[in-house]
Amino acid sequence: MKRPTMFALVMMFALSPAFAQGSAENVSFKWAFGALAGPKKAFVPITRDTILNSGDEVKMLVDLGKSCFVYVVHAGPAGEITMFFPYSFKQFTTDYAADKNYYIPPGRDWIKFDKTTGKETFYLLAASERLTQLETLLTTYKAADKAKRPEIAQSIVNEIRDARRRFRSAQTLAEKPVTIGGNIRGVGEAEAAKRPDVADIATQISASNFYAKTVTIDHR
Repeated sequence: MKRPTMFALVMMFALSPAFAQGSAENVSFKWAFGALAGPKKAFVPITRDTILNSGDEVKMLVDLGKSCFVYVVHAGPAGEITMFFPYSFKQFTTDYAADKNYYIPPGRDWIKFDKTTGKETFYLLAASERLTQLETLLTTYKAADKAKRPEIAQSIVNEIRDARRRFRSAQTLAEKPVTIGGNIRGVGEAEAAKRPDVADIATQISASNFYAKTVTIDHR
């Protein structure tokens, strides 16, 4: 059997789609997740699993850098599912533009933790193509009877895990705080009369094909 030459091997890998696209940045967006925590409502960024209490408030932000598809899904203490972003799937073909701040929830409102304690899990996913199976499950969940929702909710969580496995070769190329004027914008105690802007604590995320992050809040 004739052995391929070294030149032929190099060319074969160079032309392979998986190899050629492996490190291409086609997922790019800014992400922010902040909380107003404690009696003094200290403004803190949420970048990892943490503890918050009833009465604390959270807000998020998505700002697209490239045409990718970002999803923010929440699983509550009882396993209930909420799709926070996009606001609806129609948004992907209507109001979905780069360099625009999409706040979660929209406008000036924040999400306030009620008295139902337990694990609050936030799933952030972004892909170069729409995650159609996840979208189908989220749509089915929203339309389902209350009795059927727990089973569908588990299917949604399973699909998120499966998506991570399917894209396990995807690379996160960069994840760093956004700098303004050469300095990272700091955070501190929120002003009583003015809510802070979570855009001030945004992180720039760049990836190849897919990005996923899970943050679990121990709601006490």
